[in-house]
Amino acid sequence: NVTIILSKKDNPEIVNQFINIIELAVYQKKIKNLSFSIKLYDDKVRLKEFLTTQDLAGQIFIGPLNSSDSMLLNKFCSKGAVFFSFSSNVDLAKDCVFLVNFFPENELKIIFDFFPNNSKIALLYPENVYGFRINSIIDGIADQSNSIIVNRASYNTDLTNAPEAIKELGKYELRKYELNRQKRILANKKDEESKRRLIKLEKFKTTKDFDFTHIIIADYGLRLLQVAPLLPYYDIDPNVVKFVGTGAWDDEVFYDEPSLSGSIYPGIEYNKRKQLNDDYKNLYEERLLRTSTLPYDLVGLLDYLINNNYSTSVLYKMLQKDNVKFAGIDGNFYFSKNKIERDLQVLQIDRGQAKVISK
Repeated sequence: NVTIILSKKDNPEIVNQFINIIELAVYQKKIKNLSFSIKLYDDKVRLKEFLTTQDLAGQIFIGPLNSSDSMLLNKFCSKGAVFFSFSSNVDLAKDCVFLVNFFPENELKIIFDFFPNNSKIALLYPENVYGFRINSIIDGIADQSNSIIVNRASYNTDLTNAPEAIKELGKYELRKYELNRQKRILANKKDEESKRRLIKLEKFKTTKDFDFTHIIIADYGLRLLQVAPLLPYYDIDPNVVKFVGTGAWDDEVFYDEPSLSGSIYPGIEYNKRKQLNDDYKNLYEERLLRTSTLPYDLVGLLDYLINNNYSTSVLYKMLQKDNVKFAGIDGNFYFSKNKIERDLQVLQIDRGQAKVISK
């Protein structure tokens, strides 16, 4: 038996879909030897009381969804329990706690491995938990690659200073000054070549000599759709500088934004999860959330482990070997230091679709 532990304070849409997708996984995968029970708890105190009263030896738990409640799980490892938490706090990934989420470290490694040698990278990020996380880990990942970080800028989540951040990042004023200087020089010349070059330069607001070859835009959702058009508006030309996203871009909602055409990001082709999306929508009459592939794949993993009669100690050892991989909707996955990682592809947005461009 596997117990699903969910807080009543979590987003009800996510909680309901979480339960629905596990139900669908059991049906589609024809799981026979695995049963699930659901424990909805009021708060962290009630969760601790529940776990304290259980015989935890060999017991598997799915949840919690949030990091706050997941912080108490390690206290129960000595009793033989195994937890698959959906926390994004990587510090909790240890002992009997395995984290199942989309982790930006995994995604950035894929992208930096894909960059051409000697690429020069700029980072643009929002001043929120996600943006600060990307900013805090990107240097370590860049140091292990053949690319370098040359500039970075951040902006408020309300976007009030986004134009200034983008202009600063792209040295807009400096490039504008340089272009105007070149125009003045050419305007004083009378030869035909200078006249032709001046006519050409009059089409531009700034020069195109950027310090960076790629710009990572560490945002998503509505803000991304608002920030992305500001880059070409302030003359960061996507035809000169490659726009790059994180795994948070792995959603078709971004594919029709003109300023993101040609951009790349780490993810998995939509057709890999299209059937699951269609099945879920037909059955439950609602859109499958992007994160719902995580519990779906986890059910398949647990079915495999239980059918092979793995003891808790053997299960620990298996999940701590990063050369043991499992097939999933989001590609092959494995656990590294108790944290899920995936074999991702690099996708490029092109005419309303995202196509694989990595080998």
